[in-house]
Amino acid sequence: MTAAAPPNLLLIVVDQWRGDWMPGVVHPTGRLPQLPSLERLMREGTTFRRHYAQASPCGPARASLLTGMYAMNHRVIQNRVPMAADITHLAAEARAHGHMPALIGYTSWMPDPRVTPAGDPRYRMYGANMPGWTVLASMEEPDFEAYFAHLIARGMALPPDPFDVWRPRPDSDGIAPATVPAPLSDTAWATDVALDYLAGCRGRPWFLHLGYWRPHPPFVAPEPYDRRHDPDSLPRPVARDRSGSACRHSFAAWLAETCPAGDFVQGHAGPAAGIDDAAVMRIRSQYAGLMSEIDDQLGRVLAHLDRTGEIDRTLIVFTSDHGEMLGDHRLFGKLTFQDPAFHIPLVIRDPRVPPEDRGREVEAFTESIDVMPTILDWLGLPIPSQCDGRSLTGFCHGHPVPGWRQAAHFEFDFGDPVGRAAERALGLGDDECGLAVLRGPRFKYVHFAGLPPLLFDMVEDPHETCDLAGDPAHAAVALDCARQLLDWRIARADRRLPRYRGSPAGLTFDGRLVGGGG
Repeated sequence: MTAAAPPNLLLIVVDQWRGDWMPGVVHPTGRLPQLPSLERLMREGTTFRRHYAQASPCGPARASLLTGMYAMNHRVIQNRVPMAADITHLAAEARAHGHMPALIGYTSWMPDPRVTPAGDPRYRMYGANMPGWTVLASMEEPDFEAYFAHLIARGMALPPDPFDVWRPRPDSDGIAPATVPAPLSDTAWATDVALDYLAGCRGRPWFLHLGYWRPHPPFVAPEPYDRRHDPDSLPRPVARDRSGSACRHSFAAWLAETCPAGDFVQGHAGPAAGIDDAAVMRIRSQYAGLMSEIDDQLGRVLAHLDRTGEIDRTLIVFTSDHGEMLGDHRLFGKLTFQDPAFHIPLVIRDPRVPPEDRGREVEAFTESIDVMPTILDWLGLPIPSQCDGRSLTGFCHGHPVPGWRQAAHFEFDFGDPVGRAAERALGLGDDECGLAVLRGPRFKYVHFAGLPPLLFDMVEDPHETCDLAGDPAHAAVALDCARQLLDWRIARADRRLPRYRGSPAGLTFDGRLVGGGG
């Protein structure tokens, strides 16, 4: 890439993609799907093997991804929780410096009620899109209608409830195949819109958030992806029995009892823990099929960049909002504390890295809060003081990054101020339904506001089956982890305003005079 070439940015955000279901990961009980387009990105870029989301589900996770902030600071702790109006984000920063960020997908955002009328219709929806994005195609309410119109225009008759297009075909067994054919799937549609947008840019610099809803449930892949992967060839779920000490923790037991099977297997009543092993493997095959579908569509985008020569001036970032349990610990979804729900992919293809230095893998702990600073740094833009993350460009170029974090941190708020299910079942107050995690190279510590902690040795027990928190032999380890977690929270608490100070000379920021003082 020459210094004069205009930079492009392609941020690809998939939904619910596990970090350990990435090319190059070896599972002892099966083979992962081959994903040639993603494998190409990894050969030509940098893969971050220990990359973690900061929160779950979608709204909190995307808030951290797009603001560079920990959940304890942005406080979007659940879906439909508003974001403070004074928090900036990736699109707003890019637009303020002359870029026109375009969006395909969704951001799961809610406006600040302190500056937004309570009657705003967005409060009745599942989520809206952050201001600052030029929305090309959205999967937020009520924007689904654009996708439904796309189906109708191509001759597909919609069911009475158009959202039933994501159900399995009526003649199927409830797991596959999808009602919508692959050329009309939401994954293909997102790619079609992206390619139209890129063609219309005609060599001008562009900034695109390309979001895919998959492999988010329902785990129903269209033909032929529904049959691409033999269920018996895939990795098997772990910790399916009920004997592990972690299963006896009241929160883990409550999750297993309440995670609904019907969200993942059509027509299956009761908890997901009751889904039999054969059905779990068939669900895994559909999950793999949805990954393969994304990979094929990613190939279409890369082919366009190759044809136009824009591949050599485009930063490509591939990541996910959060992970997916996929039957591990008898759970599906991401509403838990285990690694599969928070360990996510991150691949960065930086065209400025010489070809001979590409294909690097990084084992340092990185977090989704690092994505926004990385993109802004690459574009030569200032990084807002609110950002808790740091730029990863040094890792991409093989440079040492001094003072890098030695652990990952993530949080989950499982409270429900309306239904109060967890509060009643676990005997917790409204402000006690939260957990924070310190995930280090060996030990993982889970601290609950109103329940006993958990401690796992991730080297000896990588599947988190044996809780060591009550073991006297590990008391010192648990205490040290708690200290580290408290240190992290104190050091990373929101310091946007405390970095300003009044002084005899006027307003200062980090000790430097702002605006010439008085």
